Amino acid sequence: MFDSVTSVALDSALDGLALRQKTIANNIANVNTPNYHAKRVAFEDALASSIAEGDGSTVATTARSLEPTRLDGNNVNLDTETLSNVDTVLRYQFATQAANGQFSSVRAAMKTS
Repeated sequence: MFDSVTSVALDSALDGLALRQKTIANNIANVNTPNYHAKRVAFEDALASSIAEGDGSTVATTARSLEPTRLDGNNVNLDTETLSNVDTVLRYQFATQAANGQFSSVRAAMKTS
């Protein structure tokens, strides 16, 4: 059950979303740091490919943002980070609800056996 493609994919998604939240927090913390370049976390395309191949396992990657910089060399956009954070939190909540549904099914099956 816990090594099914769905379970592995949910675990990969939760790991990727957690990394994205940490990265966003780091970007926001460095909003006024000269020459700091924001980081972006990607995993959705790799996760979709992995699921299509019947695996569901993937690792998130972090890359430097290519967005334009301000005069101080920093390219953190607080509006972008805030929206990305809201999106990430909602996705994380959805994924945890899906994982909780799987655990609930297992608990129910264990109670009836």
